[in-house]
Amino acid sequence: MANVGGGFGFGTGVVGGVGVGVRPYAELTFDSEGDVDRVTQGTVSRMEATDLLVFAHGWNSDRSTATRLYDRFFAPFEGLVGSGVRLGYVGVVWPSMRFSDEPIPDFDTLAALAEPDLGALDPLTRRALEEFWPERRAELDRVAELLAERADSAAAFIEFGALIRELAGVDAVPALVAPSVPAIFTDDVLEVCRALSVALARAGAPGTGAAGTGAPAAAGGPEGPGLTVGGGMRGLWGGAKELLRQAAYYKMKKRAGVVGERGLGPVLAQLAAARPALRFHLIGHSFGARVVSFSLRAVPDRARYVKSVTLLQGAFSHYAFADRLPHDKGTGGALRGLQRRVDGPVVACHSPHDSALKIFYPLASRMAGDSAGLLGFDERWGAIGHDGVQAVPGAPRLTLDTALREGVPTTGCVSVDAGSVVRRGGAPSGAHSDICHEELARLVVDAGRMGR
Repeated sequence: MANVGGGFGFGTGVVGGVGVGVRPYAELTFDSEGDVDRVTQGTVSRMEATDLLVFAHGWNSDRSTATRLYDRFFAPFEGLVGSGVRLGYVGVVWPSMRFSDEPIPDFDTLAALAEPDLGALDPLTRRALEEFWPERRAELDRVAELLAERADSAAAFIEFGALIRELAGVDAVPALVAPSVPAIFTDDVLEVCRALSVALARAGAPGTGAAGTGAPAAAGGPEGPGLTVGGGMRGLWGGAKELLRQAAYYKMKKRAGVVGERGLGPVLAQLAAARPALRFHLIGHSFGARVVSFSLRAVPDRARYVKSVTLLQGAFSHYAFADRLPHDKGTGGALRGLQRRVDGPVVACHSPHDSALKIFYPLASRMAGDSAGLLGFDERWGAIGHDGVQAVPGAPRLTLDTALREGVPTTGCVSVDAGSVVRRGGAPSGAHSDICHEELARLVVDAGRMGR
């Protein structure tokens, strides 16, 4: 069994988890290779329900944060479903990590939302990184030293970039040679840190000069702190810290797909085989949306047990379900056509207030091109939680108000602009985690045809 990491150990599987008010509630716990804790699977299999809500958390979670998310999100459902529906609530627990300097609306205290140090690692994030990369403590020690020192030295950045590649598990080869490796890890590290520093400023991160917000930039000119000739390199260490964050995201992104395809998907198939009448409604936030979507690869072609999929600020490609990519007609998306394995709709909620997906996701996902283009939005690398499903013919685009008033289609992909409620959050992620709203619960109910 692989190391779980990220603060996630296997749980007891007790129905009605600590801190979760809905009943019956249970967890499905997976390790980084997608292996399930059989105790938790057994608990879920015994739940008395007609419909299971199966929710996978995103990247910015430890176990307690995931539990609080499930408690808050599941709370409205009992009052929304029809009398013939008996809900069971399942929280998927998989090894991500909590960035303590990345605020979550309504979850963090005022102290936690205080202006972060853009360079140094705070103790909670440092501990989470050590749990996420338990065999890389020496590298993390040196990373922390470099971030604290903020040396005005190209050599320090070159060393930092090499350490980040070690953590991400990628080689120092150009993206044109190894196209599966994002160029953010292979381009010149000074240019990458510069681009990320400007992106932080555009996202309104404290201490960056608020580029793109109308406020004057810090010393170094309109591009942000220390980013022009004569400004030195110290202002780039905020971008360096963001590069470390992106390395963790890169590992979690790959892990989420593995957990979905090799873990959650087969477990759901086993549960459905044992209880053919049980209806499954999959919900995923951020990389958790990737978990539930990749679980569809394990659904047999003619199976009908997955009744709906709702993706909340999904952190994967907006072309994932496309049969053909607009920029490469001979290739489809990673999940091409898998919406047809859902006996109901695949609803992708997106928001223009999500800075993580609007600004940073394209930086981490782009595969090639010169570094000068790092900040330019490239539609090839857009996220489904930024602008919804793309390149799927006939997939409607609705506002949240319209979807709640008129309903969503009963099959296929549909994009719902949830920006009217998904709108709060601090830098650098913006509203990425602002998902605990009754309106979104009502959307899940409508997608699953569970309403009164």
